[in-house]
Amino acid sequence: MRCTVQKEIQEAVAAYEDKPREQWLFDYPAQVGLTGSQVWWATDVGIAFKRVEEGFETALKDYNKKQITQLNSLIHMLLGDLTPGDRQKIMTICTIDVHARDVVASLIAQKVTTGQSFAWLSQLRHRWDDETRHCYVNICDAQFQFSYEYLGNTNRLVITPLTDRPSRYW
Repeated sequence: MRCTVQKEIQEAVAAYEDKPREQWLFDYPAQVGLTGSQVWWATDVGIAFKRVEEGFETALKDYNKKQITQLNSLIHMLLGDLTPGDRQKIMTICTIDVHARDVVASLIAQKVTTGQSFAWLSQLRHRWDDETRHCYVNICDAQFQFSYEYLGNTNRLVITPLTDRPSRYW
């Protein structure tokens, strides 16, 4: 089972840019889509930081606009006809995406301009390593290999400043 989840995540991460996200999500099970989305969120924020360092001062704001567009697309999908499993998957990704949007908005408000800032490093970040063919989860200076346990398609807690608070003190 773990090998299958790992293989699916690898395929999903590789295929993410091949089609619009709202279509890509239907190609994969919920856990794979959610993990792939989180990998690409951290990747896109990293790209935005590189662009800021290259002189594109609005790169994070531009990415935040992209996030809002993606969220609006997901909300529009929720208003349509979906199977119960697809509805749950989209609602879960919406929950995580709202938090991701809020994190980027906070980085903008704090005028963070580098990916080495504690405000960014203290976030839970997923990344895919092509060389090892593994997903890793990073926070601050800690790194853990994703375990690929099957998690299913379950509800997620809404992330609020109170539920997010412990991660700010690592």
